[in-house]
Amino acid sequence: MKTFTLALTLAAALGACKAKADDKPADNTAQNQRDKSVVPTADQAGQNKSDVSVAADVRKSLMNDSSLSTNAHNCKVVVNDGVVTLAGPVASTDEKTKIETLATAVAGVTKVVNQLEIAP
Repeated sequence: MKTFTLALTLAAALGACKAKADDKPADNTAQNQRDKSVVPTADQAGQNKSDVSVAADVRKSLMNDSSLSTNAHNCKVVVNDGVVTLAGPVASTDEKTKIETLATAVAGVTKVVNQLEIAP
């Protein structure tokens, strides 16, 4: 009897999850298509030692700041000839400004292009 009840409960839960998943697309293809023409992608990042080092240092700076949200920690960082492009959703205007400030403070950064968006 316990096995039957457990199986029935799991089936109901899976059905509810499936119904919820069907309400909204599981991907962000439309946003990716929009960003493709505006935001540099990782394959467009500079591959010289300086750009790779700057990108790593910016990423470390962001990851070391525990006050930032998960989205902020996962924002896109693309470096090309010392120009850092930041993109992705963040929690607030303050967080957007803080990320830009952290990136600007990294040695080797010549300019920061802040394309971060405030998440709804």
